[in-house]
Amino acid sequence: MITTSVAEAAECLKQGHVLAYPTEAVWGLGCDPFNELAFLEILRLKQRPIEKGVILLAAQIAQVEHLLKPLSPEMYQKVIDSWSHRSPTERATTWLLPAGDNIPTWIKGNHPKVAVRVTNHPLCMALCNAFHGFIVSTSANPTGEKPALSLQQANQYFSNQINYLNGDLGLSQEASRIIDAETGEVIRA
Repeated sequence: MITTSVAEAAECLKQGHVLAYPTEAVWGLGCDPFNELAFLEILRLKQRPIEKGVILLAAQIAQVEHLLKPLSPEMYQKVIDSWSHRSPTERATTWLLPAGDNIPTWIKGNHPKVAVRVTNHPLCMALCNAFHGFIVSTSANPTGEKPALSLQQANQYFSNQINYLNGDLGLSQEASRIIDAETGEVIRA
């Protein structure tokens, strides 16, 4: 299925399907993070080991607020500011946050933390809001290939094995940087 309907795409996620969608810089693959079978399908499609973990994408801070509580007040504010005060052309930031008990182990991989990004991409925001929460976000490509930059490229990789939410990429030229919120270590510059 290829759709431009956010409601249809959110319903697809709720039914346990994998969805390709445009993000700030590249196309992503997503699913309901609490649906292990859907998640394992993403890993199969990408030929990605479960140990690596994936990013959770949210539309608003309230969707991930519970993951920010263990942070120091200064780091909490730094994370909030990075998500709140960003232009559409600026590179997004994904933060490694303490993973609460409610984050499935398959999302974290072999890591004690979970990677989280609050997006300002309008279509991603609408999708997360229609889904009523955060979703999995990993680049739409098989391991070792370049991330898809268009619906056509995503379709070349995965054809009719998945569903697609058609729309425009964001204006960022690079995938998100990844920073550990507890140590400040830059994981992906």
